[in-house]
Amino acid sequence: MLFEEILDFYFSLPKPTNLPEGIEIIYPFDNEETRRVMRLFYRKYYSDTNPRNILFGINPGRNGAGMTGVGFTDPVLMEKVCKIPNSLEKTKELSAAFICEVVDAYGGPRKFYGDFLFATVLPFGLLKNGRNYNYYDDAKTLEYFKPFIYGSVQKQMSFSGIKRSVASVGQGKNLAFLEKLNRELHLFDSIEVLPHPRWVMQYRRKEKQRYIELYIEKLSKLTFR
Repeated sequence: MLFEEILDFYFSLPKPTNLPEGIEIIYPFDNEETRRVMRLFYRKYYSDTNPRNILFGINPGRNGAGMTGVGFTDPVLMEKVCKIPNSLEKTKELSAAFICEVVDAYGGPRKFYGDFLFATVLPFGLLKNGRNYNYYDDAKTLEYFKPFIYGSVQKQMSFSGIKRSVASVGQGKNLAFLEKLNRELHLFDSIEVLPHPRWVMQYRRKEKQRYIELYIEKLSKLTFR
């Protein structure tokens, strides 16, 4: 089943070494509590072979998926919304909070995760000077991770029931990279574009409801592709 493929993918990811200077990695997959939470989450929502669209984020943040191992969640929302109690440090993440509202507006976790799978272009979180860092923030980091990214995106697109229409969670460099990757590998039939949740929460919070509605509109269209 799909949950087995997902867990096998994450739990077999090698931990990178000889990282570019100044870059640290967030690797939650050897934390036993994170692994337990991931098993419970993916068994709960992905124990089937339903068709799904992948929504590609950038890379995990230290307070969100860098803790839970699940894209666009944090330990608080994992417990409160997904009903998976955990002993992880109860950190909160802005992106996860926005996506939680999107999930609720879409019809709740069971319906949302029945149609979509959150993934990240780079499955590891990155830090520089103790702050979240993106895989594309400098050319050396991008070049270092590029072979790994290509392989991991290919692997995730081969999961059971995954459709060839995907979304980029992010309108700028993440989208540009996915478009470049697709020109080379031809993995996607189309790429929908979603504004990044953190951008919404930091710069457009007063318009949050409009962006939730935009998400629902775009996601609803994606399910028909």
